[in-house]
Amino acid sequence: MNTTSHILHGAWRVPGAQQTDFNSLEHWIDLAKTLEEARFDFIFFADVVGLYDDYQGDWKKFVDTGLQIPSNDPLVLASALASHTEHLGIAVTSSILQEHPFDFARKISTLDHASKGRIAWNIVTSLSSNAWRNFGYDGITAHDDRYAWADEYADVVYKLWEGSWDDDALVQDQRSGIHADFDKVHKIHHEGERYRVEGPHLVAPSPQRTPILFQAGSSHTGRRFAARNAEAQFIQSPNPEAARGLVDDTRRLVAEAGRDPQDLNFFQGLSFVIGSTEDEAKRKSRELDEYIDPGTIIAHSAGGLGVDLGFYDLDTPVGEIRTEGTQSTLLWLREAVPDREPTVRDLAELRSRSSRVVGTPEQIADRLEHWRDAGVDGINVINATIPGSYLEFAEHVLPVLRDRGLAQRDYSPGTVRHKLTGRDRLPDTHPAARYRGAFAEAVEVPA
Repeated sequence: MNTTSHILHGAWRVPGAQQTDFNSLEHWIDLAKTLEEARFDFIFFADVVGLYDDYQGDWKKFVDTGLQIPSNDPLVLASALASHTEHLGIAVTSSILQEHPFDFARKISTLDHASKGRIAWNIVTSLSSNAWRNFGYDGITAHDDRYAWADEYADVVYKLWEGSWDDDALVQDQRSGIHADFDKVHKIHHEGERYRVEGPHLVAPSPQRTPILFQAGSSHTGRRFAARNAEAQFIQSPNPEAARGLVDDTRRLVAEAGRDPQDLNFFQGLSFVIGSTEDEAKRKSRELDEYIDPGTIIAHSAGGLGVDLGFYDLDTPVGEIRTEGTQSTLLWLREAVPDREPTVRDLAELRSRSSRVVGTPEQIADRLEHWRDAGVDGINVINATIPGSYLEFAEHVLPVLRDRGLAQRDYSPGTVRHKLTGRDRLPDTHPAARYRGAFAEAVEVPA
């Protein structure tokens, strides 16, 4: 995230951590180069457009500890990162709340051209009331209604990306003077509950047309949205067994949506503490705990829920918490504590440690094999420090993973979608594909 304190709050104070350099463009360019040299698939940026809801009655905690404030717009970084890399996918988060779909579609197509087809979009609906008030609303829209909004938002950008221009519309014939074939450029005339967009799309088809589509919702509604739309889903399961259930059930939903269940890849978020021996790894994990700020982790989780947990007793069962915020946190907590009703205290203790893998490179590779066997397609490497977490993983763990066939030795050619799926464009079973050629008969001849 383009901020100091993203997930492992307090880790920015570890000696050698450089997260405080997030304002520096060179900081991110250097990281992108590091990841490409290590043959990572993507650099992925999370984002928020508002503070999390109050903690202990106000928002002082967020400012005091740097909990995702200040945070800068990751979309602004994308073209610079593209110009300094050749293969690395660049995934950015953008909420349906923060930008009109016409303008957003134009920016993404421009970036996809600039990167030669390496852009991905993480679709989010914004879960903080402050974010909604920042854009003129009284408060957060109900959970399921946000996904109905997301359905229309996606519909608009799909029409622009897939349907507004035919593949061969851009002629650029210097002899005839015809730059584009009018009969092959189309207005979309979208009229929905929230948007009216005439079109046409102002950008000719980019290498991928539609970027790789990420999503992270784990609620029932969120997973159904992912089943219809996403090509990659971030998950935060507490163990491989829980991940297997989530993956299998979501793939069932993908099939119900008329898509190939294998068209959705799953990426588990994990952080790593690596040692040359198990004892060294455990020691380094204990040292990291000395910097982790449990109070800020509770404040972060509380903000995601839309509930001020600062006023709850630590032994309060989570079943007593009612929220329109993200449902995935509660689902994750119940999976992590399956034998009883989890409490706020469990949330505080588990958030910083349950996704942490501690051990030697070989032990970590063993654990990752378990995740792979559970149906997980890849790992979202969560940093404790930048660039240290990635440098250590690249130097010590990736060679072992490559020897076991669990990580690529080199990039395949083509767009990031081609690297991930073997094709440049969305498959015909994706809902966006129905707009290919859909507007061709609505040609408007100028008077």
